[in-house]
Amino acid sequence: MEQDKPLSAGQVPDSDIQVRRLLQAGQLAAANALFDESLAGGIPATEEEHGVRAGVLVNRAMLAWRLGRIPLSLELAAEAWTELGTGHQEGVGAAYTLGMLGYLLEGIGNRRAALETLRVSVRLARDCGNTMVLATCLQRLGGTLNFRAIEAPADEAQANFTEARSVLAEGLGLHAEPSVYRALLGAYSRSLAGLGELTAAAEAARQVLRLGTKAEDRWAIAVGEWVLAVVSRARGQLIEARTFAARAVTNADRINDTSLLLRFSLDLADICGELDDSIGESAALRRSVAAARKAADTLREGLGQAMEQRRLAAAAQRMAMAAQEVASRDPLTGLVNRLGLERSAPDVIAAAEQDGRTIWLVLVDVDWFKGVNDDAGHAAGDAALREIAQLLQAECRADDLVARWAGDEFVVLLSDLGGDAGPVVAERVRAAVAKHSWTMVLGTARPPTVSIGVAAGPGTFDDLFAAADIVLYQAKRQGRNRVAVFRQFNDLGELAND
Repeated sequence: MEQDKPLSAGQVPDSDIQVRRLLQAGQLAAANALFDESLAGGIPATEEEHGVRAGVLVNRAMLAWRLGRIPLSLELAAEAWTELGTGHQEGVGAAYTLGMLGYLLEGIGNRRAALETLRVSVRLARDCGNTMVLATCLQRLGGTLNFRAIEAPADEAQANFTEARSVLAEGLGLHAEPSVYRALLGAYSRSLAGLGELTAAAEAARQVLRLGTKAEDRWAIAVGEWVLAVVSRARGQLIEARTFAARAVTNADRINDTSLLLRFSLDLADICGELDDSIGESAALRRSVAAARKAADTLREGLGQAMEQRRLAAAAQRMAMAAQEVASRDPLTGLVNRLGLERSAPDVIAAAEQDGRTIWLVLVDVDWFKGVNDDAGHAAGDAALREIAQLLQAECRADDLVARWAGDEFVVLLSDLGGDAGPVVAERVRAAVAKHSWTMVLGTARPPTVSIGVAAGPGTFDDLFAAADIVLYQAKRQGRNRVAVFRQFNDLGELAND
C-alpha cells in the first residue's frame, strides 16, 4: 500500500502536488488535465542536492502510473533511475526517489528488486536524518511487506507481518505529515489484523476512516474499509465484512488504483463465497479478473512503447558516452588512462575519507621494459603490456581503480577499513607477473618483472603519487622485482618504510 508524498516544498512543482490530491479524491479527469499542464512546464532547475531531479521524475512516474499512462510512467521511471545512477546515492533526494522507485518496481512485477530498493531507501533516509522522508520510506516498505504477507504461506506471512508492524510503528512514532500518517496508520492496521490483533486493528482502521473522510482522501478511506472487512471476516461477521469490502472496492475503483482494486475484489469474492452469495462472488471475481487483465494489457502495451523509446534514447546516449570513453581509456590495454585517472581519483579519495577508509595508491613500473622492446620488438612489448594489464585486473578487486599512467607505468587506487590492502594487492601483482609464463609473448627474451611503490592516505592524489614514486625508485635501487611501502618520514627526515 502506498501513499504519494512530494519530496518537500520547493522541490516538486505545486501542480504535481495538486495532481496527487485530485487523484486521491477520485477526480481523474481533472487530474489528467492538470498533469499534462505540469509536464509541459518541465522540471524546475535546482542545485540543492543530487537526487532532487530524479525525485521529481519518479514522482511524475507514479502519477502517470495511477492515471493509467503506463508508457509515460515507465519512461519517466527509467530516466529517473539513469539520473540517480550518475552520482553517489545519499541524502534526502536519493532516499525518497528510491522509495518511489521501489513501489513502481513492485507494480511492474520486479519484486525482488523492489524490496531491495525499498530497504535501501529506508537506510538512506535514516542516514540523512530527515524524519518526514524516513516516515514515507517506512510506509512504503511496510505496505509492501503486508502485501507479500497476504500472498505468502502461513509461516512466511507471520514473519512479513511482524516486520511490517515494526517498521510501520517506527514511522508512526515520527509524527509525520497528515497524508503520510494516514498511510502509515492504514498499513499498520492491516499488519495488526494479519497478526490476529483484531481489536487494535479495528480501532486503527476506524481512525484511518475518520481521518480519510475529513481530508477527502479516498485512498485512506478504501484502506480503512478493507481492514475493517478483514477484521469482521476474522470475527465471523460476514455480512458486515461484505459491506466493508464492497465499499473498499468502490473507492479503489474511483481512484483508479488497480493493485488495491485487485486485492480488495479477491477478498470480497472470498467473503461472498463464505456467505453462499454466488451472485456477489461472481461479480467480485469478474471485477478482479477485469482489474488483472487491465493491469496486464496496459503494462504489456506500455512496456513495448517504453522499450522502443528507451532503445532510441539509449542509442544516442551510448554514442555520447563512447566519445567520453575514448578520451579516458587507454587504447592499448583498455584500462583507464591518465586523464581518466586524474578525473576519477578525487571522487575515489573523497568517498574513502567520508567512509573512514584508508586510501592506497599502488604505483607499478615494469622492470627492464626497454630490453623487452629491444630484444623482442615493439609489437611484443605492446603484447606484454596488455598481459600485465590483465594480471593487474585479475589481482585487484572489482571496485579498485586500475589505470595505465604512461608508458610502462600503472596505478591502482583502492581503499580498506584500516587493513593493509595496498601492500597485499601490490605483492599479489608482483608475484603474478614474476611467475607468469612469458614464452608465448616474448619467446627467449628476458621476462619482465615489476617494481611497486605503495603509499597510504590521507592526502591528495598528487601527495599519494609522490610518496609512492619515492619508494618505487627505492625498490628499483634495491634490485627490482619487489614492493616498497611508504609509511612516513622519521624524526631525522629519513624515509621510514617497509
